[in-house]
Formats: sequence, C-alpha cells, structure tokens
Amino acid sequence: MPLAHRYALYLAPTGLWREHGSRWLGRCADTGEALPPLPDQPAESRAWTEAPRHYGLHATLKPPFRLSPGASPQQVDAAARRLAEGNAPFSLELECEPLRGFLAWRIAASDAPGRARIQTLAEAAVRDLDSLRAPATPEEIARRQPQSLSPAQQSMLARWGYPYVFDTYVFHITLTGKLRDDALAQAQAGIAMFAEPLRGQAMYVPGISVYVQSAPGADFVAARHYGFDGSCTDAAGAAYLQGPAAT
Repeated sequence: MPLAHRYALYLAPTGLWREHGSRWLGRCADTGEALPPLPDQPAESRAWTEAPRHYGLHATLKPPFRLSPGASPQQVDAAARRLAEGNAPFSLELECEPLRGFLAWRIAASDAPGRARIQTLAEAAVRDLDSLRAPATPEEIARRQPQSLSPAQQSMLARWGYPYVFDTYVFHITLTGKLRDDALAQAQAGIAMFAEPLRGQAMYVPGISVYVQSAPGADFVAARHYGFDGSCTDAAGAAYLQGPAAT
C-alpha cells in the first residue's frame, strides 16, 4: 500500500458552499479532477486561485504533516475516527473577508457558537494527531518566514510545526492566493457575484476529512470523510490511508 508524502485533517465544505467554492477554485478535492468555471467567473480568477487550488477547497484543522518514524496511515485513520466520534453536527455562518492578504470564507462575527465549536475541534485535531507528526525540518520552518511572524506565532511554529494554531488559529476556507490592491478588490467582487445563492445560508458541518498529498509538489486530494454519526466515505486518496472505510 502507498504512503503519502503528507497528511492533513481538514473540514470539507458541504452543499452549495462546496459546489460553488470548488468551481471557483477549478478543481474537485474529492476526485482531483478539473472543474469548469462558474458562469461569468472572471478570467483572472485562474491566476488568483492557483495557490488554494493546489490544496483543494477546505478549512484547516490539523495542518499538513509528514508521518513520524514508526507512525502509520492506519493510525491517522484511527485518530480521525476517534475525533469524529466525539463530536456532533453543527452549522456555520460564513462571509468573505480578507485574511493576511488573501480572500477566504470566515465565520461571521455574529456566529459566536460556531466559532467556539470550530476552535474546540481544531485544538483537539492539532493535539490528538501530533504524536504522528514528524518534526518540521529547518527548510520547512524557513518557508514559514519566522522573522515575519509574531512572537506567539513563532512559538506555535516551534512547538506544533505551524504558526496558526490554538491562540493564533483563525478558521478560513481559502478562495485566493495573496493579492494586492486592485486585484484583491476585483477578486472580492467576483466572489460576491457567484456567492449570491449562498447569502443567508449556513454551512452544515457533518464531519471531518483527511486529505493527502501523494508526493512532494502534488495536489492534495480528499482521502476519507468521517461523519460525526460514525459514517465513513472514501474519496480519491483513500489508498493512502490503507484499509476499508467501513468500521
């Protein structure tokens, strides 16, 4: 059975949020296949979405990691199952906002219960899977440009291999790469056009998902979706978790 280069625990968007967001990025995370653009989607969006397209539509819970020596894909699978079993479905109210120079769907300011649920889930994901994570290499640390991070973010990077966890975590579903000035405004207007059917609709969160990167530089694809009701559904990268989805 194959071993993936990296594994990650993500929240996979659902419903119209998944449909519109995947079309906007131009790739289905479940299959890895390219998707046609949305009607009237700006031609420039292909360049705007290059970075998030690589990772697939998602919100990060446990950031991508290489397995530590002795850890196995089956342990990733088991940890994801345990985390899912300890939770119940909920919904999130989302809105498009800038974050660190890119655009993302973020939890609306009015949705304090949703923010609390996500924070608890993300902290558990980071903590519970960390024994399976190989330490970040000096090259991986350098790519995070620690000199540009706050002291709190530097501390998280050193301890957890990622600067945006626990107190520095911000839930987001990335929709663009980093953009400047006019491009940022144009992208936000383009997203507003296709997101009109989503206005006033909460996004249902029925579970969590493991995504995999098969080799360095490869696109991430979903491997398995774990429902809070105990269900499991395989996706394109399931072989990298080894074993059947059924419990």
